Amino acid sequence: MEPTGDHDWIRGCTLPDHTELQERTLKTGQDIVIGDRCRIDYGLSGNDVVVCEFSRINGSIVAGGDVRIDNWCEVGGDVIVEEDAYLGEGVKIQGKLVVKGDLDIGDNVQIERGFEAKGWISIRNPMPVIIYIMMYLVAVLGIEKQEDLDAVLQKLFGDEEARTETPLMIPTGAVLNMQTFSVPERMTVGSGCRLHGNIRAASIAIREETTVFGSLHAREGANIARGSVVHGDVQSDGDVVIEQGVHILGNVSCRGLTLHEDARVDGVIRAPGGLKIERRET
Repeated sequence: MEPTGDHDWIRGCTLPDHTELQERTLKTGQDIVIGDRCRIDYGLSGNDVVVCEFSRINGSIVAGGDVRIDNWCEVGGDVIVEEDAYLGEGVKIQGKLVVKGDLDIGDNVQIERGFEAKGWISIRNPMPVIIYIMMYLVAVLGIEKQEDLDAVLQKLFGDEEARTETPLMIPTGAVLNMQTFSVPERMTVGSGCRLHGNIRAASIAIREETTVFGSLHAREGANIARGSVVHGDVQSDGDVVIEQGVHILGNVSCRGLTLHEDARVDGVIRAPGGLKIERRET
C-alpha cells in the first residue's frame, strides 16, 4: 500500500516563528512535539510539550501547559509544568519534577531530586488520549471501516479554518546538539528565529529574517528567504534559492543557484547547473 501522505507532517522538522536557542534551551511560544528515539542535547521551553518514547532530553523541560513524556524517556534536568503532567513507564528525570496541576505517573519512574504536585496524583501508565478516543469510537459506535473513523475524527477535531499556530515538530530519530541540527527529512524554519549549529536535512526552507549560526547541508534543495543571515556555508546536491537581502557568510555549493541581486555571498559560488540572477521588482 502506498502512503497517503496524511501523516507526512511527523516526518519533517518544523520550527515556528521566533524560535530561539537561548543558553542551551530551545524556546518557543508554541507547543512542542518530539518524535521517538530523538537525542536533544539542550532543554525545551514551550506551551504543551510532548516527548515520544525512547527519547533523551539533556536539559530541563519548562511547559506553560501540559507535559506528556512517553515510555522509557530520559530528561537530564528539571521538569517544570504549569498544568498537568503525564509520565509513562520507565521515565527517568535526573532533576526535580514540579507540577502545578494533576500528575499521572507510570511504573518504574525515577525522579532523582523528588517531585511536587499540587493536584491529584495517579500511579498508573497513562493511556495516550488518541488511542483512548479511537477505542471508544470503535467499541461504542460500532465503527468498522477506516473511512468511518476518519470522518468521525474530522468532525471532532477538524477546524473549518486552517490553524494559525504551528507547533515545534522534531521528527523521529533527530539529533540536535550545539554543533549539529540533523533531521532525516525536510526542515522548515520560521521567520525571526535564531539558531546555533549546522543544519542537515533532506531539504531546508529558511523563512524571513532568521539567523543561523552555522552551515546548511541539504541533500535535495534549499530556500533562504528575504533578510536571513547564515553564518556558514550552504551546500546542496539540488537547487538553492537565495532571496533579497540574504547574507551568506561562507561558500555556496549546489547544482543550480537562483540569487537575488540584492543578496550577498561572501565566499565562493559553485553551481555547475547554472546561476540565475533575479532583479528587484520595480
